[in-house]
Amino acid sequence: MFYCFARAFCRIVLFLLRRWQVFGLEQVPPRGGLIVASNHVSYWDPVVVGCALPRKVFFMAKAELFSIPVLGAIITALGAFPVSRAGSDARSVKQALKLLRQGQAVGIFPEGTRSHTGKLLPPHIGVAMLALHGRVPVLPVALTGTRGVFGRVKVVIGKPLDFSGLKRSKEEYQTAAAAVMREIASLIEKER
Repeated sequence: MFYCFARAFCRIVLFLLRRWQVFGLEQVPPRGGLIVASNHVSYWDPVVVGCALPRKVFFMAKAELFSIPVLGAIITALGAFPVSRAGSDARSVKQALKLLRQGQAVGIFPEGTRSHTGKLLPPHIGVAMLALHGRVPVLPVALTGTRGVFGRVKVVIGKPLDFSGLKRSKEEYQTAAAAVMREIASLIEKER
């Protein structure tokens, strides 16, 4: 209930203040486990992605956010769960895989942090590991214009990427993660 209210409120704000546009909604699978992978340049990004998709997105968020009194309570109520960026975090991986097996959408920013220049950063392999271990597709999402308070925000959703044919190895994870970022870059270029 809180998620629906928050999403409706934020959609109104995005429509009125940010004149947001969403392209490619037909690409979103209506059900089944799904990883939603997006570029990350602003604190607005999880809000924008969560509002754009017709499905609830459970975001992996840096653990430090959950210790901020009001913010931690809000993002927990919205379904986010913490991930430690100091190395591999078995608890967050288990939580993500559990949600994927339940047919949920898990949101992840493959770059691992916000890009302060706006240029795409090299991806971490976590997005590929989750896709292969969870046996789910990755939905690439490109965001533009999310920095600042005003200006047009665009969300471009690409076709789901299937990595089921890859082996579970570091090299294959790197290949898949790079493919996700290439697709996001391609979606950004299409909207310029």
